[in-house]
Amino acid sequence: MSIENFLIMRHELILTVAALLILIAEISADEGKKKSVSMFAIILFSIATIAGFLPGHTGSLFGGMYESTPLRLIMKNILNIGALLVFIQSVTWLKKEENQERTSEYFILLISTLIGMDFMISAGHFLMFYIGLELATIPIAALAAFDRYNNKSAEAGIKLILISALSSGILLYGLSMIYGTTGSFYFNEVAIRLGNSNLQILGFIFFFAGMAFKISIVPFHLWTADVYEGSPVNITAFLSVISKGAAVFIFIIVLFTVFPVILKTWQKVIYVTSVLTMTVGNLFAIRQQNLKRFLAFSSISQAGYILLGFIGGNQTGMASVIYYVLVYIFSNLGAFGVVVAISNATGRENIDDYNGLYLTNPRLSLVMTLALFSLAGIPPVAGFFGKFFLFTAAAEKGFYLLVLIAVLNTIISLYYYLLVVKAIFINKNENPVVKFRSDFPTRLAIGICVAGIFFTGFASIVFEIIRDLSFGV
Repeated sequence: MSIENFLIMRHELILTVAALLILIAEISADEGKKKSVSMFAIILFSIATIAGFLPGHTGSLFGGMYESTPLRLIMKNILNIGALLVFIQSVTWLKKEENQERTSEYFILLISTLIGMDFMISAGHFLMFYIGLELATIPIAALAAFDRYNNKSAEAGIKLILISALSSGILLYGLSMIYGTTGSFYFNEVAIRLGNSNLQILGFIFFFAGMAFKISIVPFHLWTADVYEGSPVNITAFLSVISKGAAVFIFIIVLFTVFPVILKTWQKVIYVTSVLTMTVGNLFAIRQQNLKRFLAFSSISQAGYILLGFIGGNQTGMASVIYYVLVYIFSNLGAFGVVVAISNATGRENIDDYNGLYLTNPRLSLVMTLALFSLAGIPPVAGFFGKFFLFTAAAEKGFYLLVLIAVLNTIISLYYYLLVVKAIFINKNENPVVKFRSDFPTRLAIGICVAGIFFTGFASIVFEIIRDLSFGV
């Protein structure tokens, strides 16, 4: 392979080098300098994130199994931004005595997961797609069980690996049907040979079910709340945003490039699952007291909204999905940033614990309110524009009833998001969260999220760039 070939895989190679350097730093560092591994890892990953935005080569490798296009590079860069924010938010948590000896393992596992996600996004062949999927899944299961002194964390890791195994088996069964009827695993060849036979449609349904587990689409969502609650808060944030975003990206690529022939079939499937996902996620979120479970069901409902961009089956729909994932990263990680800060300082994670938070920690209260308003889609923050583009993509194809249902669900979601705002600003608390000042990394991550919420909302050029690039999947 020439240098240009290596540059096509720059994201994966840079992340691999970063993981190896962190491992070397862990081995060579003195016992007293182990704490510096966190900052070294963040600096390395910051460089990797910036390098992803530099102009680079695109093309295909390994006979078309690996493909790199400007749009796929944008997807990887979006995931890198979100992962960098999770890295920064994790610094305080990693300083705890029980985590100090495992700092390098934490970053290596997260980077390994990202490498798998990048290979998955660049897949032009179902074998490459599956290898990337498993490489992304196995390390994140280990991270879910990272809190070794917490039984719920071990339970979360076991549930995640079992559910992932089940979903992978279902997905592979569907792919075997597709291969048996088309004779190929290459995306472009399958798209040409795909018809409307019953076996091919059944294969697609199994494939859809396997991916639905990864995105937490109803009725394949039951694992989500338990795993999110049991995992460490930072890993919950990663699962909610980065892991889900990667699954959404590859799913929309596969639907638009491999299955356009059966568009009418998968539009019906997505129509039903979108309605169920929005409604079930919102209704169950109302009942939650634990903030991690609350944000878990919130993320399920957000997946339902994202499906509106899928159902359009056009480039506007694809662009709206990618843009919404970007907005969702800043909004959700903003909310999780506040949860992480308070959890690290006090160990409190229930909504009732936030009663009267504004009196002691007004800045964190305002950040949480802004993030929740963005998730709810209240103008003028970014979440409003994200939902607007998704609804527009569905309305352009005549799915007016679906858009109406989505709007009604948005009203429901506004109710339970306001429950948290009410707890922060109105509810009384004799024992509120004590006044504290977060460390610099936490404040930096939260500040970037706030800036991202405003910038992605008011800078409409972001959506325009993504829409222009979406013509070259």
